[in-house]
Amino acid sequence: MSLDYRSFHLNLLSHAYNNLLRSHPFDDDAMSAEDADFLQGLHDLIEAGQSEQADFIDRGQALLATLVRRYPEHVPLVPRDLFWFFGGECLHFMPDEEIALFQLLDEQRFDAERAGEPFNYEEARANIKGLH
Repeated sequence: MSLDYRSFHLNLLSHAYNNLLRSHPFDDDAMSAEDADFLQGLHDLIEAGQSEQADFIDRGQALLATLVRRYPEHVPLVPRDLFWFFGGECLHFMPDEEIALFQLLDEQRFDAERAGEPFNYEEARANIKGLH
């Protein structure tokens, strides 16, 4: 996994964490133990990604699935890219059109890597999504 690709998604994960911190029940000093555990798990996931722990992807899949099941109202606070990045069960929460978009983006990334060409994931993502 290229550093650019991983760093981009770790940044998105940090933004999602910060967004959730400002949302109920996570902004409540008296949050339940279950909510505190979820938030701590997300914090720990960011650290696991930064230190490249082997179980990073599995933990991310589990946390995003928990988010969808336990906190569906907060799913819009998490970039969709993370569902694709973690894959596995997370793909069940994505429509086919969205999956096709991320597949195209990955194909471009893999083609550039095979050709030994530089690839700016963030720029390519913006182009595919029509953000430029």
